[in-house]
Amino acid sequence: MSFSISQAKAQVGQSVIIQGWMYNKRGSGKIYFLQLRDGSGTMQGVVETSAGEEVMKKAEELTIESSVRVTGVITQHPKNPEVFEIQVKNIEIVQIAEEYPIGKKEHGPDFLLDNRHLWLRSEKQLAIQRVRDEIIRATFEYFHENGFIKIDTPILSNNACEGSTELFSIDYFGEPAYLSQSGQLYLEAAVMSCGRGFDFGPVFRSEKSKTRRHLTEFWMMDAEVAYCDLEGILQIEEALILHILKRVLENKVKELTTLERDLEPLKKIQGPFIRKTHAEAVAELREMGSDIQEDHDLGGDDETILTKKYDQPIFVTHYPSKVKAFYMKRDESGQRCLCADLLAPEGYGEIIGGSQREEDLVLLKQWMAEHHVPEKGLEWYLDLRRYGSVPHAGFGYGLERIVGWVCGLQHVRETIPFPRLMNRLEP
Repeated sequence: MSFSISQAKAQVGQSVIIQGWMYNKRGSGKIYFLQLRDGSGTMQGVVETSAGEEVMKKAEELTIESSVRVTGVITQHPKNPEVFEIQVKNIEIVQIAEEYPIGKKEHGPDFLLDNRHLWLRSEKQLAIQRVRDEIIRATFEYFHENGFIKIDTPILSNNACEGSTELFSIDYFGEPAYLSQSGQLYLEAAVMSCGRGFDFGPVFRSEKSKTRRHLTEFWMMDAEVAYCDLEGILQIEEALILHILKRVLENKVKELTTLERDLEPLKKIQGPFIRKTHAEAVAELREMGSDIQEDHDLGGDDETILTKKYDQPIFVTHYPSKVKAFYMKRDESGQRCLCADLLAPEGYGEIIGGSQREEDLVLLKQWMAEHHVPEKGLEWYLDLRRYGSVPHAGFGYGLERIVGWVCGLQHVRETIPFPRLMNRLEP
């Protein structure tokens, strides 16, 4: 019978067929040890002379990453009862692989990214994708358990969500259009219908950045809540992150171990998260040697310095309005926004940005003018403030940044199957 390697424990003593690939091999002559994988897990296949001359010949012929169907009996490892092997009785070669370009020697990042379509097969890269999948699953689970529905927002738009010029433009039947950098504005419209909603999809930023935290194409989740203020949205953000960590630590310890991730820093995160105003964060950073100015946004280096000091995530609130988006509601001074960035510990920095949204039509128009955001093309967004406007708030997370933090990765390029960087559009 055909089966998955992950089912091995329940199939001890049974004859099965593994359909997969041979990623390594050792032995010669009288015995071969085939390292097999099928996407669900890995297993050693033991080929002895008792299997017959033809089977031994096929075992000898196999090259790294050859595809095979291996028939045999599942047994427990003689020294480790939690490890299982297959005693090979037959080998059907599906395809003999050419000499595999990724060997045991050290390869540079450019070589590995050029061969990303093959690098994904490695144990560590698969582990990252499994953790990524768990984070996505936990996100959907949290929202569906808390009264949100998924709203699909458009990828093509005639406007820049945040008034940014860092957009990829296209010709849309003779009219200018842009690839989305956020579904937030459309989600704001949707929650005036459903009350609580979230989206999840690819977004695009034409940022000429080569930092370890930036991609030109990445996946973002936006969430919006009607009748909600800044405090309310921060509580939701905290609960979501705690739920994600809970699920990953329940279900993906094996993968994190493969990645050599220290689990203790993740286990320490229980909440409540640390809170600091932007002014407090700036003062603390300057004491720590940063040259950040009082009315500046926190840079990547500033976030790294601050988050290496604490073992809990940090909400930095009340940024100067001039460094934040036009749609953010302001405090009584009019100079600071009712907003927050959530910074992950261990030097990882921002993973979530959110705010209370400006619900007053007159003020929203004023903020748009200050940020040089034209009303043309956003008349529909202004309509939300004309027809039943309510206090509301929302946030967005960058999936790849969360994956990088949870997996303990040094560069965001490993968090997505096929990274798009400023200088990379293939494979």
